[in-house]
Amino acid sequence: MTYQEEKQVKLRRRSSKHAIALAVQARWQEAVEVNKSLIEKFPQDADAYNRLGKAYLELGEYAQAEETYKRAVEIDPFNTIAKKNISRLSYLSKTDVAAHGEIRKAEPHFFLEETGKSRVFSLYRPAPAETLAGIVAGDTVSLKIEGSTLAIEDNRGEYLGMIEPKYAHRLVQLINGGNKYSAAVVSTSSGSIYVIVREIYRDPAQVGLISFLGRRFEEVSNYTTDKVFKDSTEFVGDGAGEYGIEGEGGDTGEDAGDPGEDKA
Repeated sequence: MTYQEEKQVKLRRRSSKHAIALAVQARWQEAVEVNKSLIEKFPQDADAYNRLGKAYLELGEYAQAEETYKRAVEIDPFNTIAKKNISRLSYLSKTDVAAHGEIRKAEPHFFLEETGKSRVFSLYRPAPAETLAGIVAGDTVSLKIEGSTLAIEDNRGEYLGMIEPKYAHRLVQLINGGNKYSAAVVSTSSGSIYVIVREIYRDPAQVGLISFLGRRFEEVSNYTTDKVFKDSTEFVGDGAGEYGIEGEGGDTGEDAGDPGEDKA
């Protein structure tokens, strides 16, 4: 490799890392500019097109996102990330996302493992694909009690899925007892959606009751900054393949049981 070629490789790597850092911080408009600049210098960089498409998607500029992903496929016909997002965009209206209300993002530390106080769930009876198409990793969601069941809704109150009954029963009891919980999307893939639920307040009357029992975090631990905002259906790295956790982190822990069975 000549000196000039090596210099170009270093420039591309440095610019790519900058673009990824902007995405992690949800600085999407800046990410657009950085990736466009990178593409001007390296017009065959399919990774940069994928990142640019992601930035447009987050900004609600669906037409530009679709065009960008199509260009990525032209460069790399085997670009599965771009293909998945083109399919996803087919479900989305070509309107500004602001028309549906601002989508709040969870802070990166929200996804860090905290045994007994947080847990990842694969939602039971997930919403149709066209609904999940508008949901991305990092979106905050809400919990809604419906009798003895616990539904997950987006920021517009649209149903996304349910916590499995055997786990929902326990959480409903704890919520009715005064505990408070927050939730956010970890990933979506192939009609499935994974969310992390975190205890944010424990009522004094329930001090001895642990929110999540028997969780084995090996499969789903540490959804840290450099993972959760790079959904595997949307990002590729610096020539190193996909980021993210597609298909990972199913709800495989033990039966949560009844709150009354906890011991301090």
